[in-house]
Amino acid sequence: MPRNLRFRNALMLVAAGLLALSAAASAQPREARGAGTAKAGPVKDVSVRTLGNGMKIIVWPDHDMPNVALYTIYKVGSRNERPGITGISHFFEHMMFNGSKNYPSGDFDRLLEQAGGSNNAYTSENVTAYQEWFPRGALETVFRLEADRICCLSLDSAKVENERGVVYSERRTSVDNNAESFLDEQVQAAAYVAHPYGIPVIGWPSDIEAWSQQDLRDWFRTNYAPNNATMIVAGDVTPEEIFALAERHLAPIPAQAPPPSVRTVEPPQTGERRVIVRRESQVPYIQIANHTGRASDADAEALNLLSTILTGGESSRLYRRLVDRDRSAISVYDYLLEGFDPGLYRLLVTVSPEKTVEACEAAIFEELARVGRDGVTEAELRKAKKVALAGYWRRMATIDGKADALGDAEIFRGDWRAAFSAPARYDRVTAREIQTLARTIFDEKNRTIGILVPEAAPVAAATKGGSR
Repeated sequence: MPRNLRFRNALMLVAAGLLALSAAASAQPREARGAGTAKAGPVKDVSVRTLGNGMKIIVWPDHDMPNVALYTIYKVGSRNERPGITGISHFFEHMMFNGSKNYPSGDFDRLLEQAGGSNNAYTSENVTAYQEWFPRGALETVFRLEADRICCLSLDSAKVENERGVVYSERRTSVDNNAESFLDEQVQAAAYVAHPYGIPVIGWPSDIEAWSQQDLRDWFRTNYAPNNATMIVAGDVTPEEIFALAERHLAPIPAQAPPPSVRTVEPPQTGERRVIVRRESQVPYIQIANHTGRASDADAEALNLLSTILTGGESSRLYRRLVDRDRSAISVYDYLLEGFDPGLYRLLVTVSPEKTVEACEAAIFEELARVGRDGVTEAELRKAKKVALAGYWRRMATIDGKADALGDAEIFRGDWRAAFSAPARYDRVTAREIQTLARTIFDEKNRTIGILVPEAAPVAAATKGGSR
């Protein structure tokens, strides 16, 4: 199974409505004493235990079917890297499947598949996560496999060199030979002058070539220690059996000194930045990146609703303006970089070959300015909230979604209980808050603009600025 970078879709699924708000708001779980069991969850109880080595285990039973979703999330991503070892977090996403002390390379996938399960993984700027989905009868097997690769991952030089080639090939395919991804990487690097969010998750080519064995050993020892990990289990389990398995297989793994904190703070941007990329492409692309806040900030829900209003489907503002009315774009979508530190709101537009880049860019800026000047309508806000709630309840309807939601809340908000208060947080957002947010983040001093010009396009047409 491919283990590529996972990008969260900024567009939430359309359906459902606000009817579940009051039920969700009144169904907040509460922290229990002693073993850490939380009562009064929205559907099932959630239980929590922290092992002696610092690894946190969160369990949400759901007995609708005899399956289990298990996430192990490490607080390490490209934001923890530095020049010389960029991409090393993503490299370990691959290496964690390449054998450990008691299980040779290939055994992880083979044994899990024999038990009826499957797996995947992803690396982001903030975390590296490993996901398994399997019948409950495979619990013992999964815990043995997880413990062995946390304890005793193989860093055999031949395997390292083989996987180094795999990662380099992935970079060539997904970035170097992909016009849109290449532009995305350039814009993110330009948007951050100090903070390591400017580092590409997959790493710079020269660093991929140069990681040493000592670099790998040091990175693994510090960042894959149990005290830097959270495990979330949802499905046909009991808290008691999961905690027993964790105590038997995971608790003996020793903790390590905590990873160094990321201390760099990105300074405020004081003027528009532009990146022009010339390369082979069928069409021009425009990307606009605006600095935003953290995933845990009070306006995080307002930003998600603004995203839906701007690009959420064919009735969204930018789609109607750029694709339907002006026909200056073929597609428009956005992506939120949300994490531990202030992130980015990025618009990505595929420009129509029949239109100019400057005309499309001018229309984008006009629409963004209009939100800050005039705000959004109550009808737009109601629709965006319905979309958000539809996505929320569909996510919570599956064991995979439950594990994912608890993990996001625990990692980025510091408390898994925040997963259950999301509907109430969305309900509190007002049109005025969205307008204020738009006025702040869409300030021209706060943006980095990237334009990809097909090789045959004239330079002058691409480098002109749009209207302000």
